[in-house]
Amino acid sequence: MTVETGRPQTGQPTPPAPPQTRRRLGRAALGRAGRAALLATGRPPVPDAIEPIVQAHRRHHPQADLALLSRAYRTAEASHRGQKRKSGEPFITHPLAVTMILAQLGAETTTLVASLLHDTVEDTEVTLDQVAAHFGPEVAYLVDGVTKLEKVDFGAAAEAETFRKMLVATGDDVRVMVIKLADRLHNMRTIRHMKPASQVRIAKVTRDVLIPLAERLGIQVVKTELEDIVFATLHPEEYARTRALVAGHEAEQDELLPPFALALRRQLAEAGVAAEVTVRPRHCVSVHRMLLKRGAATGPSPAHPADFARLLVVVEENADCYAVLGELHTCWTPLPGEFTDFVAAPKFNLYQSLHTAVSVDGAAVEVLVRTPQMHRVAEFGVVALGSPQASGFEQPGGEGDELDGTDPARPGWLSRLLEWQQETPDPDAFWSTLTADLSGDREITAVTEEGDTVVLPAGASCVDAAYQLGEQIGHRCIGARVNGRLVALSTPLGDGDVVGILTEAVHPPGEGEPSGPSPQWLEHARTAGARIAIERWLAEHPAHADEASEPLEPSAPPAAPAQEPGRVPGGRSRPVLVPGHPRAAVRLARCCTPVPPDQVTGFEIRGGSIAVHRADCPTGERMRTSGRGPVQLGWAPGAGAPTDRPVTYRVTLQAEALNRPRLLADLTAAMSATGLDIVSAVVEPPQELRVRHTYTVELPDAQTLPVVMRAMLRVSGVYDVRRPGLEEAPRPPRLRPHSRGTVVNTGDQAAPPVRPSWGIHGDPAAFSGTSGAPDAHHQ
Repeated sequence: MTVETGRPQTGQPTPPAPPQTRRRLGRAALGRAGRAALLATGRPPVPDAIEPIVQAHRRHHPQADLALLSRAYRTAEASHRGQKRKSGEPFITHPLAVTMILAQLGAETTTLVASLLHDTVEDTEVTLDQVAAHFGPEVAYLVDGVTKLEKVDFGAAAEAETFRKMLVATGDDVRVMVIKLADRLHNMRTIRHMKPASQVRIAKVTRDVLIPLAERLGIQVVKTELEDIVFATLHPEEYARTRALVAGHEAEQDELLPPFALALRRQLAEAGVAAEVTVRPRHCVSVHRMLLKRGAATGPSPAHPADFARLLVVVEENADCYAVLGELHTCWTPLPGEFTDFVAAPKFNLYQSLHTAVSVDGAAVEVLVRTPQMHRVAEFGVVALGSPQASGFEQPGGEGDELDGTDPARPGWLSRLLEWQQETPDPDAFWSTLTADLSGDREITAVTEEGDTVVLPAGASCVDAAYQLGEQIGHRCIGARVNGRLVALSTPLGDGDVVGILTEAVHPPGEGEPSGPSPQWLEHARTAGARIAIERWLAEHPAHADEASEPLEPSAPPAAPAQEPGRVPGGRSRPVLVPGHPRAAVRLARCCTPVPPDQVTGFEIRGGSIAVHRADCPTGERMRTSGRGPVQLGWAPGAGAPTDRPVTYRVTLQAEALNRPRLLADLTAAMSATGLDIVSAVVEPPQELRVRHTYTVELPDAQTLPVVMRAMLRVSGVYDVRRPGLEEAPRPPRLRPHSRGTVVNTGDQAAPPVRPSWGIHGDPAAFSGTSGAPDAHHQ
């Protein structure tokens, strides 16, 4: 039967169709009638193969340009004609499936066009210039971003370099990575047709790189399905066991969550909060994690209905989220430590929800609360935000907004990836660093004392924060403050911490470089950028990396033969004389901070410099036992005395004290009053009411050292000051107040000095000076 589309002739009424005919038209000829109606309105029909894509696309974009989509399909179908996938299906089924995934996510038309064409440049005779000529530079950019690099050109590094290329392209347009994720999802759905070795290799790359990227882009629906397929590929036995538990739960009637959802829905209706409450099943990997958390995956403990699902509450406005939270915590018992507010503080991937858990019939039930917009972003991530090209694709050489093509997620994780990838030309180093950087699943936000925001991965230390502010700031970093307290550079930062980076003064050109990082900083660096910067600096300064200690003090350049003994070019004093090495640079080691008149020894290090250590320094002893012969040297006459051309000495001091308020302020004030510069300070956590402060200071001359130690001992609460590692060196006089009621006999033998307290390490402090008996704790 045909459908006439023209108007009936005048004066010839159209007879009514029989009922049977009308039914047949509604059932059998509906598709043809629809196409005829489209033709009557001037809208061209779409190919049957992309009809499901069009229907999914129109749900999100009713005014989409279907002509461009049809033209892209015809180009892709003609280009891939005759090609087969490993499953035996025509190759065109792959771009169609990828485009269907993107249409269901809500991607706009340009992304769908690029997904239909994403394999044409790689696998057919179509060139990138032809794509740009027929579909525009925007589509060509997306297609080029996901096109793999040829193995014949890059060899074994092709995969790593392909991901580097995609990351760089993603920095300009996040849709490149969205298309790649959809492409990988369909490949994982058909992974059973691959060889077993290829299945394992592809699954591991997906686990280490693609799933973390899907998490960072917030596309949870893609991430969860990828996780399940990878789980089934790499751990088939555990997957089968978990899948059987899920199937068994689905076959049984859940008597916990549906009644709880109904009760919560009624409670919110009585409170006047409009909400949609649903039971949201967990995917297989999520169930497995819950069972591992409860110990039910491998043990005899049975799975609980709350392990297989959680409640999702969708409300209209942000304020309603907290209203739901109030009703939940009022009518049911909240579980401590289970509440997280991602509404006020969204995650790095733009995720927003309230997370809480309440006790229902003795079971812990997790509840998520969010608005419809939050739900769309939680499910589809950056795709739910619409096209990043709001103002159009920037033409080469044209003017455009510098933010075009970017995404709100760009300032965090993506910016860091783009920064350090430029510093790693080696593909293997890039790949290992990429997988390590993506392994963290959480980020923190710290604020500098100047008000700048620093976004770092969870577990990052003050070293990472210093290098995040700039490489030169990191190289000159000597200490840090967190929330107003001086801390060690290895201290991990928390979300919302206020961090201040202490740096040494900038040297004028030609007067020395910054002290630089220590090799030990690599143990505390969490970010790839910090590790790369530290490794590069150590490679450029091998003398520092050669020492198994902190970097050495930069010294004066070697003295010319005509110079006066004890002097170096520029008129500055040379504190150490090295017979036989008149032109060698002398460096005072920071691990033991020698100061006249300490007994010292020297060792020749890489570059011809002489490292000066105290005679009892453990680092020097290790260098001696490793076969390095010591160099005979000694302090220059008058070294350490005040002169018009002084040499500063860096010294480490430790103060043991009873903990009290304002102790740090009083100690630093007393030390600064002696005329020295405080380089860094570390305050260990107090234990048993005692605390240890470690200061690194620069003395204008060596004679200031005893003055400083006496000034520190005068501070109330301080009972010991020492230089670490110098147990046998003479100490300054102790200031010991007389106790009430104590009779002092001038003829009595003097009591031995007070030993350093080790109470903060766990043992009680022992004062041998009060009884004259040996301390049992230190025998």
